[in-house]
Amino acid sequence: MFTFFSPFLISLVSKALLVMLLVGAAAPAVAHTYFFGVSELNINPESNHIEVIHQFTAHDIENTIAEIKQVRFSPEHPQYDQLIQWYIEQHFILEQKNQIINMNWIGFEIKRGQLFAYQESISKHHLANLVVKNSVLIDTYIEQINTVNYQDLRSTDSVEGSLTFDQSSSIAIIKLNK
Repeated sequence: MFTFFSPFLISLVSKALLVMLLVGAAAPAVAHTYFFGVSELNINPESNHIEVIHQFTAHDIENTIAEIKQVRFSPEHPQYDQLIQWYIEQHFILEQKNQIINMNWIGFEIKRGQLFAYQESISKHHLANLVVKNSVLIDTYIEQINTVNYQDLRSTDSVEGSLTFDQSSSIAIIKLNK
């Protein structure tokens, strides 16, 4: 009796293994284990403006905007560039002396699944006592951790370090290194 079902069982097991293989191969393309973003804040030594470079997983940003706007969101969306800019400007804010620092949007690019966005302050600033508000992707992904690395080597009191943002903390202040 076992030999009668043997070809059937072999076929069934083969199909099951094929499905598991396909699902396993597709999983990394759909999901990832770590949710993190990195932003770099530097002072341009010539202009004294704050320059910001953000790096986030592109599909995480796209999924978040799709959820917020309740639309299908991909690079083919007619407002793709504007919505990327809108989202980052809403969730990454710099303040000094209780005033929001106006930032120029330089643009963004996507390389190997990573979104790199570029901003620059409109006027001269320094990093000491700068308030950084960073909630990029934190509302969508509870595991999201954002790091902001900062550096201003112009001053005699070198200002450099890192700030971490997550579900429990989306606001931090850059202090002088002592």
